[in-house]
Amino acid sequence: MQAVCLLAVDPQALGGLCLRGPAGPARDAVLASLRRALPERTPWRRLPLQVDDERLLGGLDLGLSLAAGRPVAQAGLLAEADGGVLLLPMAERVDAGLAAKLASALEHGVSRFCVVALDEGQTAEEQLPGSLLERLALIASPAVLDLAAGLTGLGEGQDLPFDLTEARQRLARIPYDDATVQALCGTAAALGLQSLRAPWQAWRAACAAAAVAGRDEVTQADAELAARLVLAPRARALPQAQMEAESAPEPESSAPAEAAEPNQPEPTSAEAPSSGPSDAEHQAEELQEQMIAATQAAIPAGLLASLAGAPASRGAGAGRRGAAARPAQSGRPLASRRGSLRAGSRLDLLATMRAAIPWQRLRLLECEQQGLAPAAARLLLRRDDFHIKRYRRPTETTTVFVVDASGSQALNRLAEAKGAVELLLADCYVRRDRVALIAFRGDGAEVLLPPTRSLVRARRSLSGLPGGGGTPLAAGIEAAWLLGSSLQSRDGARAVLIFLTDARANIARDGSPGRPQAMQDALTAAQRLRSEGMASVLIDTSPRPQPAAMALAQAMAARYVPLPQGQAAQVYAAVAAAI
Repeated sequence: MQAVCLLAVDPQALGGLCLRGPAGPARDAVLASLRRALPERTPWRRLPLQVDDERLLGGLDLGLSLAAGRPVAQAGLLAEADGGVLLLPMAERVDAGLAAKLASALEHGVSRFCVVALDEGQTAEEQLPGSLLERLALIASPAVLDLAAGLTGLGEGQDLPFDLTEARQRLARIPYDDATVQALCGTAAALGLQSLRAPWQAWRAACAAAAVAGRDEVTQADAELAARLVLAPRARALPQAQMEAESAPEPESSAPAEAAEPNQPEPTSAEAPSSGPSDAEHQAEELQEQMIAATQAAIPAGLLASLAGAPASRGAGAGRRGAAARPAQSGRPLASRRGSLRAGSRLDLLATMRAAIPWQRLRLLECEQQGLAPAAARLLLRRDDFHIKRYRRPTETTTVFVVDASGSQALNRLAEAKGAVELLLADCYVRRDRVALIAFRGDGAEVLLPPTRSLVRARRSLSGLPGGGGTPLAAGIEAAWLLGSSLQSRDGARAVLIFLTDARANIARDGSPGRPQAMQDALTAAQRLRSEGMASVLIDTSPRPQPAAMALAQAMAARYVPLPQGQAAQVYAAVAAAI
């Protein structure tokens, strides 16, 4: 609710608010409170994820232009939200292109608006793009509202706890405080923030907090509140580590300074150097320490740990998800649907005419009532008549078989695994998918068959698969991860990893023998594979289900299929369900 008050006072300078958390009564209460806090008739627009450039930025209204016989311009959502709020639902799914346009409009656009992004992402891959998040000063979670205690925000008809008009006027008179700004910059540096935008946004939030509280200057409480709302959610490092490094004593020299120059006269009182920092510097250091402590207490639990263990985010809309979000312009034709003429879309002229012809008599009457006299042969079109051609994008799936060819596996059921792989190879050939084969044994893994559609080559590679030696499970998982990542880097590509192993690793990643280290390396490689989000299946081919195989499947987020007495057909049925 404090973030709502600050955004209502200074929406354009703060840029907006990122609400993190699932949908529910708490989030609805925050949005309703913000809407009641703003002045009446403040624009409030909802931005769909699949908005086109004409609807977002404005352009030519083709339907009205055809009806009127002259160019008719339409205003975009950004122009409609001028002076108000642009609501962005499912912000974690925004692609990089739309995020860049919003970020540019917030920084250099003619329209003055703020963005309220509803981020429901739960993983590092599902989050608001950094280009847009950096320009939203406030980050909060509505889940902290205690609905049972009645903290549901502003009720219907309830007034703000302050005068909004007076607060905005007071905001313009708040003077610049160098000590507070230096403390905010130091706090941002202690939290690992390199951008100068964050401390500046914190200063603007502190000024808004002072204006809300009715003060004519920023106090320590205002700065701490701004640090909690702006700096703490963006933390990239624990401030305590930097503070300990700065406060660590310097190593003493081998000889005292007095012993190095014994004949040097002592300085007089007038020439004596200052014994410490000035009062202003000391006050700024104390303010920074208190601000760091308050900010550190507001860092969400587990945030830094998740950042340390999470891979570098490729940004929403990158990779396959961004490619799939764009409409396909080629492939298998589908039935046309109503839509707008966005960039790259193709108009289905016949379907558009079929939709427009039944309404021509009514539209002619409307034109006559409006004083328009269209030609008799003219076909009057509306935006709802437009039908867009659709295509199904071909999705190329590559099934990567990672086969354990070690001695323990060969002793168990390597022959059955080969039979199951042959059945899956035939199925992939029918669907025109590609297959690849990786075998690990001895002290490493080898790609026996690169991705191919040749069934003959796949069977030849499989029939010549030898068995015996150690079990370098970590090497096999890493080889599958590298091959799968290279396959999914292309648009529209998908990789499915099929592991056939008993998970009895005994060769570490560096080639040294030993079960504990080998299993630890395998779990580490499995967690790295999980971060890529590739579909995978682990088939435990040991005579009895092993806890190690189940733990390995959980580490890589794979489907675990124990088949202690399975035949080739059962293995095929289990794997075919995941492809």
